[in-house]
Amino acid sequence: MIYNLPVDYRKLHYTEKRLVREQYITLQNGKCYYCNNKLTEDPPQQILNKSIDLSLFPPNMLQYPIHLQHNHKTGMTEGAVHAYCNCVMWQYENR
Repeated sequence: MIYNLPVDYRKLHYTEKRLVREQYITLQNGKCYYCNNKLTEDPPQQILNKSIDLSLFPPNMLQYPIHLQHNHKTGMTEGAVHAYCNCVMWQYENR
């Protein structure tokens, strides 16, 4: 199924989230929406150097390497990101 992006993250079933994430990965040519590194590689060192307080996040936040980033105010999806980039976006930029 092809989705008309962006979509409302809050209305997606987990199986749909996976499909939307895969669609973003294709549209982004396999690169992270946030850092622009390949999603199959680590984020750049300047991002990895930022300390993450894992107590702010759900358990196993970093268990899955690629996340579907969404705007927490509107619920609309933005792109596929590294799990660590997702943490940095939330903790440091309130995104």
